[in-house]
Amino acid sequence: QVQLVESGGGSVQAGGSLRLSCAASEYTYSTYYLGWIRQPPGKEHEGVASFVSEDRATYEDSVKGRFTISKDNAKHTLYLEMNSLKPEDTGTYICAAGDVHEGIWFPKAGYWGQGTQVTVSS
Repeated sequence: QVQLVESGGGSVQAGGSLRLSCAASEYTYSTYYLGWIRQPPGKEHEGVASFVSEDRATYEDSVKGRFTISKDNAKHTLYLEMNSLKPEDTGTYICAAGDVHEGIWFPKAGYWGQGTQVTVSS
């Protein structure tokens, strides 16, 4: 069954760093491609980073060079290393499972974690 549990959120000052983790069930981890979505306050969800193949990831333009997505196959865990954080990175960060078509990740409805809050103050 689908199981995605995020951790690692918190409050930091601009320029700081956080590392998010997402523990997935073995089924979810081995069946789908995993990625991170975020929802800034009062805004729509947006993709942040995701794997589109076993070893290739894509990033939203605003986080390129600052965020790094990685995974540990033995632990069925997805990570998001976030550096040089900005106030506009504030939001709820959600781990999701999805499919990939033509190099684009599509998170599946209902295959999302509960989210972890990230707050970046200026």
